[in-house]
Amino acid sequence: MTRSYTRTRARKAVSNLTGAPLVTSPHPGRFDGHEYPQVLPPIDDIRPGPSAPWSSLPLSARTNLSLDHVIGQMRGRGRHRDSGPLPGVPDEVAALAAARGEPLTRRSAVLVALFEEVGETRVILTRRALHLRHHRGEVAFPGGRTDGDESPSDTALREAHEEVGIAPESAEVVGWLSPIATFASGSAIWPVVATLPGRPAYVIDPSEVDRAYDVALADLVHPDNHRTELWRRTTTRPGSDPEGYFAINLYRVPGDLVWGATARILTELLCVATGVAWPDEGKTWG
Repeated sequence: MTRSYTRTRARKAVSNLTGAPLVTSPHPGRFDGHEYPQVLPPIDDIRPGPSAPWSSLPLSARTNLSLDHVIGQMRGRGRHRDSGPLPGVPDEVAALAAARGEPLTRRSAVLVALFEEVGETRVILTRRALHLRHHRGEVAFPGGRTDGDESPSDTALREAHEEVGIAPESAEVVGWLSPIATFASGSAIWPVVATLPGRPAYVIDPSEVDRAYDVALADLVHPDNHRTELWRRTTTRPGSDPEGYFAINLYRVPGDLVWGATARILTELLCVATGVAWPDEGKTWG
């Protein structure tokens, strides 16, 4: 039975010994007692958000998410490579660039690397190095900026190899999740989904990565490990409701808090895996 992380031990991980202190969430009700090094941006107002898209499913329907099951769900949702090539940047990205007042010139890709263990699909995550200038300490998928005319798949595989030691020949690209654009950094991101024969031997690049680890999808959809909040900030963000609020997904994972673009990509993956509608379908704001 899937349990919350307060009652289960973390899976194998590789970590740099940075000595950075962990901080407890300052927001009442946000995974009380959970400690993590991430520092969230200042928010003008926070409200409780809606329930998780899969909240109506019984717990029995959120386990036994095998790799065959997940890939079958991707195929059924038109996100498998059999459905066609990776989509280009959606039209909404142009609107985002207009809102920022500057073009989206940065292209990047991330590898959503999946493997199965004990009948459950697991996904690989990283914690960005704590000395980086941008997005320090944030949880991310292996990935980075596209070089020249690289395809998204080539970028994702190259970056995953450089950051956490995943051999490109061991990864089979099977599909994609929706391309998004990050409002903060103005980068268009292509999530490339690949399968691995098993957990890789993580070899991290400490200049970019502080930690590499994997989490079961079944744990991520457990009620104790997901929360949606509605944020409002001074700067109006595309995709906000009439009052200026926008939804943010947060996930509790061992020693970390996942939010932002990574959480958005995870939420789509989990909606596909559990067979429920993704609330952000057609939106590109990350």
